[in-house]
Amino acid sequence: MKKKVLATLLATTMVFGLAACGNSSDSASTDTANDAATTDDAATADTTATDDAAAADDSASSGDLIKVGIINNDPNESGYRTANDKSMKEMFTEENGYEASFAYSLKNDEQITAAQKFIQDGVDYLLLSAADVSGWDSVLQDAADAGVRVILFDRTIDADESLYEASIVSDMAKEGETAVTWLKDQGLDEYNIIHLQGVMGSAAQVGRSGALDDAVKNDGWKLVTQQTAEWNAEKAQQIVQSVIDSGEKFNVIYAENDDMAKGAVAALDKANISHGVGKDVIVMGFDCNKWALEELLNQNWNYDGQCNPFQATYIDEVIKTIEGGGEVAEKTIIMDEKGFDATTITQDDVDSYGI
Repeated sequence: MKKKVLATLLATTMVFGLAACGNSSDSASTDTANDAATTDDAATADTTATDDAAAADDSASSGDLIKVGIINNDPNESGYRTANDKSMKEMFTEENGYEASFAYSLKNDEQITAAQKFIQDGVDYLLLSAADVSGWDSVLQDAADAGVRVILFDRTIDADESLYEASIVSDMAKEGETAVTWLKDQGLDEYNIIHLQGVMGSAAQVGRSGALDDAVKNDGWKLVTQQTAEWNAEKAQQIVQSVIDSGEKFNVIYAENDDMAKGAVAALDKANISHGVGKDVIVMGFDCNKWALEELLNQNWNYDGQCNPFQATYIDEVIKTIEGGGEVAEKTIIMDEKGFDATTITQDDVDSYGI
């Protein structure tokens, strides 16, 4: 893609001015996210272009392909994230007109470093699923100054709307409200809740926690414990096991993703505590992994909130609109989502909505 002369000059200036802020290596790393959240290094980048293509004449490389830098969370984080990453990689290929580079981290500072590197590399578009909602204004302004278009996906951020072209996201607050409304409708005599939170500060955690926090405050529900398991099944199992060992009474597990719900159930099973429809403990998850919906179908879980991971086609449409000289009709594009109840879910639902 040919950029405006001003944007090109600004991008060139940033390569020299910001070289000390990026990775020490200019070469792309592999796209395997080996627990990126625990490494000391910045998020690693992975390019779909070969070394020969990267070394080829720039006009030939960038003249035909749109360069995108994609910053995402660790694809091993959850089934949702795996599906999300797979969808992005299937869309942003040379066959579809793109030269794509990927960077992964669960840490905001590492993602920001990766964004700076992509800007230096002269990408045309920066696609961002932010680890945290805050801290992005400066690097997004750098992108704007360099003529790099920014598109948010999966997660919102706290930044001026002028700094990005579009935000293609789930309404995480609505997801939480739908789940909490369902829980209220169960009409329990008392609500003693184990709340398993995702990575703190992420849009998913903020939205799904907010609705439950409001219900606890306004409806007299009790939080037996409220801890982050960082989307991780093993950490969730440890938290629930600790509550079981304490002897404190609970009858609801509100897990902010399916993997944490799975870990919680493992602790319940170990302690021979029944769960699901008509049982001792209500189990709630989010993301609608196919295996999780099957747990609902078998009435071992009670509720699962959908979080649609397939933003890639929407992003492609936005880019094509911009490249064609058009204007994006909506700044914020909300994915269609629903919640599923174990008493009404069908096999067709599992087949249609399971990821």
